[in-house]
Amino acid sequence: MDVPRPHEPARPSSERPGERRDLDLLVWDAPNIDMTLSSILGSRPASSDRPRFDAIARWFLSEAADHEVEGCVFTNVHPTSAVSLRGWIEALRNFGYAVFARPKVHPEDDVDDAMLQHIAARQASHRLRRVVVASGDGRNFLAPLEELHRAGVRVVVLSFAEVAGYAQESPLIEFVDLEDVPGAFQVSLGRTRLTALPPGGGWFRPTRPMRALLEDGGPLEHPPVPAEPLRTAPGADQQPERTPDPAPVAAPAAAPVAEPPGTGAPEVGEVGRVHGAHPQRVRSA
Repeated sequence: MDVPRPHEPARPSSERPGERRDLDLLVWDAPNIDMTLSSILGSRPASSDRPRFDAIARWFLSEAADHEVEGCVFTNVHPTSAVSLRGWIEALRNFGYAVFARPKVHPEDDVDDAMLQHIAARQASHRLRRVVVASGDGRNFLAPLEELHRAGVRVVVLSFAEVAGYAQESPLIEFVDLEDVPGAFQVSLGRTRLTALPPGGGWFRPTRPMRALLEDGGPLEHPPVPAEPLRTAPGADQQPERTPDPAPVAAPAAAPVAEPPGTGAPEVGEVGRVHGAHPQRVRSA
C-alpha cells in the first residue's frame, strides 16, 4: 500500500528538473455518488445500475489532449465491507485509477478533506489544466472549485442534476450529468429529466400500476397543476383571461393496463444510452 506517500503520476524521461507538467485531474467521491444513486433509484443500486469506470476514463481521456492525466477514487471502507470492496478496488486500479481508502468508523470519517488536499497538492506540483470532480457536495466543493477557476483551471463537476445545483448555478463551473457520459450506464436509471428531452419527444413510463390506486386506503394528494401564462384576447380594452384548469377525468372502470403505445418515440431515460433488450409494448387495437 502506498500510504503515507501519495500517488504520484509517472514522470516522463524527458522532463527537466523543476519543470511543472500539464495535468488533467479526475477525483471521484465514491460515498457521495453511491448515496445519490441510491436516492435516485429508491433502493440500493444493483451492479448493472452503477457507473462503468472504464467508460468514465475514456470520456475523461477524450478531452485530455497531450496532458498528463490522473484519475483518483476516494472511498470509505466500513468494517463489514472490507472483504467485498477488495475486488472493486483492484478493478479500479486495473483501469488506471489510484484509490484512496479511509476507514469509516465514525460518522465524520468522510473523504472530502482528502480530496481537497489532493487537488491542492497537484496544483502545487503541476500546472492544472482541468479538474473533474465527481461529487454533488456543494457545501464542501463550491468555494474551492470556483477559486480554482479564478486561478485559470477549467473546472468540471460530474454528478446528477438532482443534487448538483451548485455546479449548474455557478457561472464558473461546467456541469456534466453522469448519464450523459457515453456508455457510463448499462441500463436507464428512469429519471425524470425534462432538460434532456429528445427533439421528437419521449415516454416516461409509470412508476407503479394504475390499479394500485384501488388498493390505497384513502384519496391521494393530487399534484398541483402549474398555472399557465396569461392569454390576452384581441382588442386593446379587453381584460386578459386565464386558461381554466382542466376538469378531473374519471378513470375507466375495468380497462386493462397497457404500456405507452408503440409510436416509435424513445423512452426519455434511454436516449443516448447503451440499451439492453427493449421491453415488448402492448399494441393498441
